[in-house]
Amino acid sequence: MATVHSYGAAEVVTGSCHLIQLQCGTTILVDCGMFQGLVEERNHKPFGFDPSEVDYLLITHGHLDHVGRIPKLVKEGFKGMIVTHRSTMDLAEIVLLDSAHLMEESYKTAFRKAQRRGKEREIPKPLYEREDVYAIFALPVRYTEYDEPIKLGSDILVNFKNAGHILDSAIIEIHIEEEGAKKSIVFSGDLGNDYDLVMSSPDIPEEAETLFIESTYGDRNHRGAQESSQELQRVILETFARGGNVLIPSFAIERTQEILCLLKQMYDRGDLPVCQVFLDSPMAIRATEVYKQYQEELSAQCQKYLERDGTIFDFPYLHYTLTVQDSRKINEVDSRCIIIAGAGMCNGGRILQHFKHRLWDERNALVFVGYQVEGTLGREIIDGAKRISIYHEEIIVKASVHTINGFSAHADQSGLIAWMEGFKKLGKVFLIHGERKKQEIFQSVIMKRLGKKAHIVKFAERIGV
Repeated sequence: MATVHSYGAAEVVTGSCHLIQLQCGTTILVDCGMFQGLVEERNHKPFGFDPSEVDYLLITHGHLDHVGRIPKLVKEGFKGMIVTHRSTMDLAEIVLLDSAHLMEESYKTAFRKAQRRGKEREIPKPLYEREDVYAIFALPVRYTEYDEPIKLGSDILVNFKNAGHILDSAIIEIHIEEEGAKKSIVFSGDLGNDYDLVMSSPDIPEEAETLFIESTYGDRNHRGAQESSQELQRVILETFARGGNVLIPSFAIERTQEILCLLKQMYDRGDLPVCQVFLDSPMAIRATEVYKQYQEELSAQCQKYLERDGTIFDFPYLHYTLTVQDSRKINEVDSRCIIIAGAGMCNGGRILQHFKHRLWDERNALVFVGYQVEGTLGREIIDGAKRISIYHEEIIVKASVHTINGFSAHADQSGLIAWMEGFKKLGKVFLIHGERKKQEIFQSVIMKRLGKKAHIVKFAERIGV
């Protein structure tokens, strides 16, 4: 019997890492992501398995919580083959180099402060460095396309299908033949929406004897796309009317590109007042270039923009601020600007500088357009914090705070249920990638709608499939 152990994204959203051990001796790992928020300390702990014994690493997509520990995996002995899309590796390189840089800078700062106290030995070294990231790309990689079955040995067939979450994100089907019996295991990865401006709708596999499905928003439904667009427009108009600016913490991959498309739509309709839109994130700018490189993978709307304008995301009000100097100049703009900056959960990046300069001003607005994990600054603000600490300085929160979850790149409860209903044959269901309380709500909805008893996966739990 094959077994699955989830060494991440079990009763938490982040840290995706699922180990499959087959009877034939082959070991497959699906994703190896970073833990974020309250569970960050797990990143420095042992994996729970020997990386040198993993034969294949299958990567669903390039977000940090799905690729963030791959350098550590390689550092600790993984020498197997990586199977994924070429664009996923391109995005992963951007994400991982940025992650390594941030960890190195954080370590240097903490070390200098510890030296003054004579306690530098207490500072843990970075999880990995840039050299460890480059080591990944020396490993064998098998690039795939959607619906292009790949044989891993004689008894294993792997197929990637479109998850609709970010560029070339994947649902992974693993077909196994053991002792004459055929089995199918499906990992949903992160599933997107049917109304995403940039990505096409997720595919639905025909069957799964065992399904591991994400449950990030298993407890709720999003606002509709049109309603969310109207709400963002209302916030922009009201903020500009009082002489303020709009701050949008945004994930560099997918969310930023969708917000750019949305603002471009508003500009086309004449609904976006004259203003300046700053994309103030080097990582997001590089990711947007990767999206342009693989533009044929994007939605019909993106193709229309490309045909009409020769560009998908650009419009007259948009400015890319790559350098630190250009970023600082934004502080000189007093009103009527929209600042899109990372990090998406406000746990670092240039958005913190903009918080320092603008969050205390009641004229301004802060708009969250993505999921905020427990333990992050973004979640703290959403939960009602009146004061926050940035660079050891206390900042009062007077800007209006808005959460518009209709822009989420994750399917909501109805979307997840509809996706499962589309299977012609669906066996056991296991819930991963979600906070426990939300999974319990989703679990009850699955029983009510599908008549299935879904199991909430615990960390390192042995599951026979």
